[in-house]
Amino acid sequence: MSSRTASAQAATETTDRRTGAPRVVAILLMIAGCVGFYGSFKLVVEKYDLLEHPNQALGCDINPFVSCSTVIDSWQSHIFGFPNPILGVAGFAAPIGVAIGVLAGMKVARWYWVAFNIGLGLAWVFVTFLFTQTVFFIGALCPWCMLVWSVTIPMFWVFTVWNIAHGNITRNEGARRAMKSFLPFSWTIPVANALVIVVIILTHFPLLLRTLF
Repeated sequence: MSSRTASAQAATETTDRRTGAPRVVAILLMIAGCVGFYGSFKLVVEKYDLLEHPNQALGCDINPFVSCSTVIDSWQSHIFGFPNPILGVAGFAAPIGVAIGVLAGMKVARWYWVAFNIGLGLAWVFVTFLFTQTVFFIGALCPWCMLVWSVTIPMFWVFTVWNIAHGNITRNEGARRAMKSFLPFSWTIPVANALVIVVIILTHFPLLLRTLF
């Protein structure tokens, strides 16, 4: 009887790990989602300001290196035929909704977390692409864009580590154990990602800091 009870308890714990998410993940998603939504919304507002006053500098046009209008005027800012920030306004509602659900005790199927992780992965790929375009081709930085980058990166990396650790992405026990041990240090990946971006920006724009300070 005790053996059956232990087996049932282990199965229940495995299911809980697979379908639930801890409060800390919800808090990360809530904060990042709200900040990303705000940054995307500000970009939409700046886009309409630029359309209404094409010859007027925007509030985020700080110097030749930091200029929203330069980025917003580029073809890369509307890859799908409409302003990219509209994707952000719609997309960042997802982590906010997931965070609210988790805080309310939401339990969902494994595929839900996998699908959400795929969405975060696509968002990371998209902001990485926009980063390369901004630095190497447009030649200007957009503060609101960088705010969006700064929250998309940790959301993707930390949630991916958590998803692997809890067996949602893979059932490989070795990978799960490794990611579970690494989970408290998962913040190091987005920090490293951000440092790479900072180094590339400072290398490509050597006069940037001098124009800011």
